[in-house]
Amino acid sequence: MKRFFAMVAMASGIAVAGAQAAQPVSLSANTAGQLAELCTAPPMKPGADAKVNFCRGFAQGAITVELAHAGDKKPFCFPNPAPSRAKTMSQFAAWVKAAPDRAASPSSEALFRFLAEQYPCK
Repeated sequence: MKRFFAMVAMASGIAVAGAQAAQPVSLSANTAGQLAELCTAPPMKPGADAKVNFCRGFAQGAITVELAHAGDKKPFCFPNPAPSRAKTMSQFAAWVKAAPDRAASPSSEALFRFLAEQYPCK
């Protein structure tokens, strides 16, 4: 609860006695390696929630736009029921880490390549 009040206080510019100031978190997902790191942020580390939420939000946005632009020719097809974002992005992070050359790829390109391999359209 203290963390919530500290965040509200910081956002509104109000000083609250006893509130702990939230530490700034750097969020960058230009490369697949950066995105994979965000997706696998250790839960007890500062900023972990922000990093994981950024990872999942980035992926959801990128996937939504890619599928909308693809029309009838989908580059990947999720099964029904679709896997959770948490599971998919955990698998993506493992995929990136399994081949170090993937880490330098642009994040959205790598994500779409992973999804095409993991969930090909039949």
